[in-house]
Amino acid sequence: MKIRNYEDMNLQELDVMKEIGSIGTSHAATSLSKLLQKEIRITLPEISVLGYEEAIGRIGNPEEIVTGVLVKMAGQINGLMLFLFNADFAHVILEKLMGQSCKDFMELDEIGYSALVEVGNIIICSYVNAFSKLVGVDIDLSVPSATVNMLGGILTVPIAEYGYETDKLMYFNADFLMEGQKLPGWLLMLPDIRSLNDILEKLGVC
Repeated sequence: MKIRNYEDMNLQELDVMKEIGSIGTSHAATSLSKLLQKEIRITLPEISVLGYEEAIGRIGNPEEIVTGVLVKMAGQINGLMLFLFNADFAHVILEKLMGQSCKDFMELDEIGYSALVEVGNIIICSYVNAFSKLVGVDIDLSVPSATVNMLGGILTVPIAEYGYETDKLMYFNADFLMEGQKLPGWLLMLPDIRSLNDILEKLGVC
C-alpha cells in the first residue's frame, strides 16, 4: 500500500529507513575519518518523523546558531538532504583540519566557512552514495548551498519546499565519536512522497 505522507510509514517501513540511515551514516563517518585522519565512530542512529515544532525541540534551541548544508537530489530520487551541525562540531573539525579555532560561527573567515561547507558536502555525498547503492538507484546531487542561521530559520527551508505534501520532517540523528568527544550531527533526508514510495517498493516493504 502506497503511503501519502511521512507519518503513514509503519514500524517495518521506519525500520528500513533506519537501516538506510545506519549504513549511510557509517559511510559518512568513514569519509570524515579519512579526511581528518582520526578514528571516528557513530552512535546508534535514530529516525524520527516529527512536526516542525517537535523537530526543533528535539534538535535544540530554535534560536541556537547552527550551520546547515543543503543538497538537492534529482534523478530517480527527488528530494533534499540537509546536514546540521553546531559550533562545537565546527570547532573540532576546523581545529583538526586547519588548526583554526571556532568558538562562535561569527568568527569564521571565508576559508573556514568553505571548509565547513565541504565537510558537510562530503558527509551528505558519502551518505547518498551508500544509500543509492543499497537501493539500486541513480541520484544526481546539486552543488551544496550553506547558511549560518538560527536553527528555527534553517528548518523552515524543507517545510517551505515540501509543505504542500507534508508538514512533517524525517531526520536521522547520530553522534560522531572522536577521541572521546561526542559531535552531534543531524541529517534530514527528505525524499518527495513519490520517491519515498519508490524506495520502499524497491526494498520490498511497500
